[in-house]
Amino acid sequence: MNERDSESLAGFLRQMGYDEAASPDEATILLINTCCVRESAERKILGKLGELRKYKLADPDVIIGIGGCMVQQPGMSERIQKEYPYVDLVYGTHNLHQLPVMIEQCRSGQVVDVWNSEGEVVEDLPDRKVDGIKAHVTIMYGCNNFCSYCIVPYVRGRERSRTPKDIVREVTNLVAQGVKEVTLLGQNVNSYGKDLEPAINFAGLLLEVNKVEGLQRIRFTTSHPKDFDLELIQAMAKAAKVCEHIHLPVQAGSNRILEEMNRGYKREYYIDLIAKIREAMPNVALTTDLIVGFPGESDDDFEDTLDLLEKVRYDNAFTFLYSKRSGTPAAEMDEQISDEVKKSRFQRLLKLQNVISLEHNRALLGTTQEILVEGSSKNNKEMMSGRTRGNKIVVFPGSEEMIGRLINVKIEEARTWTLIGKEI
Repeated sequence: MNERDSESLAGFLRQMGYDEAASPDEATILLINTCCVRESAERKILGKLGELRKYKLADPDVIIGIGGCMVQQPGMSERIQKEYPYVDLVYGTHNLHQLPVMIEQCRSGQVVDVWNSEGEVVEDLPDRKVDGIKAHVTIMYGCNNFCSYCIVPYVRGRERSRTPKDIVREVTNLVAQGVKEVTLLGQNVNSYGKDLEPAINFAGLLLEVNKVEGLQRIRFTTSHPKDFDLELIQAMAKAAKVCEHIHLPVQAGSNRILEEMNRGYKREYYIDLIAKIREAMPNVALTTDLIVGFPGESDDDFEDTLDLLEKVRYDNAFTFLYSKRSGTPAAEMDEQISDEVKKSRFQRLLKLQNVISLEHNRALLGTTQEILVEGSSKNNKEMMSGRTRGNKIVVFPGSEEMIGRLINVKIEEARTWTLIGKEI
């Protein structure tokens, strides 16, 4: 989401006649686009903001601005004005599209413009300048779920969907620039379209995007389990360009903890949903998010999470130690878990998931996988790298002329995080 917002900010500045500076020393405008999912991110952001003061001292005409999720929090804009008075521009998540106007207003003094409400979806964003064969496409903004550990609904606002016409037009323009794969973005893509007339849902949008000529692959993130229905499963199975990979965050395997998290489903529902997905798409790759050490998590609760991993057997899991996020209900809960216990549980969960991930990868030995070639391998510039439709990284001999092509690779070696093969 932030990458996509930063692309829009850069696009507005280009429309105003600015070029990207090679370094901060050469810049006349310095913008920080912020995240606040974790408080550790806030500390880094405020440290970076302090570092920018030297550029203002060197040249008082330099414009320093900060916007995004962190700024949207109550009291944050006032704090920035008080502790960082050299900052010229402070704005939130809802008025990014007004950047050109705010930049011009900075010529006359400090501008602080943080909207309390989200307003309508704005479509007149600048054309994107894409470098590469993959791109993110935002299909909706905000979130209505209010998970007890999450700050997003408070800083991104309620759910608002873009029209399918505007989304398809953006995807078509990206393909014209050489993009082969798009990832459709939303805090909960399964809620797409609930606010639109005429009615359309996410399954319908996937089928529309699937029609775009020249597009080779479609991915999406993130899905909320409680809204993942049979119609979406059928659409994925039907739409040839939609990759067989689903990121479906479960967060915990204990019904008691899921209720405390306000997730809106039980483990039994989730396991049944996985069975339905695998019945329709036997080769689907499944990944998830897990939070270890949520307030009040007992040893039995954690064992339920390990048991869920054994039952679902994810291809990969993104695991996080719970950390307090001020402004969320979970931060005020009793029975906060000690760091020692959280780290111990984290290591147990990681060890189990690594075994399962390796087993999944070994099951692909000898198979032929369709790979979209993305570029040189990060660890070996003499090798090329790409991903399967299941989003697994594959490394193979090749050359840069292959970038952007779909090729078939036979898998000859399986590691926990990577597959090795050769083109056939």
